[in-house]
Amino acid sequence: MDRDGLRGDCASCFGLCCVALPFARSADFALDKPAGRPCLHLAADHRCGIHDRLRQKGFTGCTVYDCFGAGQKVSQVTFGGRDWRGAPAEHAHAVFEVFPVVRQLHELLWYLTEALGLPAARPVHPELRRALERTEALTRGTPGELAALDVPAHRAEVNVLLLRTSELARAGVRGRGKDRRGADLMGARLKGADLRGANLRGACLIAADLTGADLRGADLIGADLRDTDLTDADLTGAFFLTQPQVTAARGGAGTRLPGSVTRPVHWTAGS
Repeated sequence: MDRDGLRGDCASCFGLCCVALPFARSADFALDKPAGRPCLHLAADHRCGIHDRLRQKGFTGCTVYDCFGAGQKVSQVTFGGRDWRGAPAEHAHAVFEVFPVVRQLHELLWYLTEALGLPAARPVHPELRRALERTEALTRGTPGELAALDVPAHRAEVNVLLLRTSELARAGVRGRGKDRRGADLMGARLKGADLRGANLRGACLIAADLTGADLRGADLIGADLRDTDLTDADLTGAFFLTQPQVTAARGGAGTRLPGSVTRPVHWTAGS
């Protein structure tokens, strides 16, 4: 599957993340906003009025968020380009209900696409391909079908394959790291740590010091990297790493990243 379709295209979306999702006043958001209510900074053309100043205005969470292309899928495919603005309340409600569902499915498509690109996972490629096709088909369901979908059950099925993929991919990493799945490593001092091939699925690494750490071939699916210091860390070959995770972390010019993600602007801007 072409990963370009799994990246947000705000120009083809009706500002769904700025309306459908709730905000809680915190270090990530400067205000409270319930689900279904437009953010006060959302303009009539569905663009953010403070897009170039989000971090300065206290909306760091917005700069980290990525819909994995669900916004344009729901706006242009599921609802055929019909805007929620000016539409009956039931239409807007359906749009906002379906968006989070498709977003979760698109995130699974991201992982499945990456898994199919890993040569070591070749033994499970047929199953991964079937799971990808099934997930893609689900994203094209009707609004009613999507609203009724048991997403946790589908995620659990896909996760079995992603776990197997992880085991196969990490098996060939020299000096394979320990299993730190779900570990609480908040604020941990891991400067220069050898984490090659480590299982860091779902690990809490908030504000951890990973400067100069070796994370080559590590599984980072679901790892919380908010404010994690990745300065000079090597994440070459790390897999199941997403752009939101990288954007939530801190790093610099010396941080080596997989080709699937890009270096955040604020890393070099120093903000």
